[in-house]
Amino acid sequence: MRILSLFCLFLLTACSQAVPEARAQQAQEGERADFVLVDKSDRTLWVYQAGKIIRTYDGLQYGDQPVGHKRFEGDERTPEGRYTITYGNEQSSYYLSLYIDYPNAADKAYAKARGRSPGGLIFLHGQPNGMPFDARVPGDWTDGCIALSNREIAELWSLIPDGTPIEIRP
Repeated sequence: MRILSLFCLFLLTACSQAVPEARAQQAQEGERADFVLVDKSDRTLWVYQAGKIIRTYDGLQYGDQPVGHKRFEGDERTPEGRYTITYGNEQSSYYLSLYIDYPNAADKAYAKARGRSPGGLIFLHGQPNGMPFDARVPGDWTDGCIALSNREIAELWSLIPDGTPIEIRP
């Protein structure tokens, strides 16, 4: 019984230890994105400042149907075109998220002409909350968002101000 009590005390102590804070690279002083480019076929995102690439991220993850432009709510596609990253959301269901202002006027008109909703709530974001910081869901799994590792989105969070244009190419 005494061994069991000591074991329980050990478990309680181990579980109450602070989890080390996950660290990600932050923007260097003076670094601020003024343009973001995503190439869906290359699964690459480039961050630009004054026409120069300051960061590159590979291995992007998309919606379950990664080929083609998002047209309708629920089509599981990632939009293509020019948009704006308008705000960041720290309270997202995914580790940090940066909102992309899809749908634009053309997206809305296309869907409306077909009696459908264009959908919305498209973000650059990390992995689902509750996963280990360095873990990744395999494959394409979002509903049309662009997912990165938690470390990558944390770095992007520090680089991309509200109002940054983003172009998503096929």
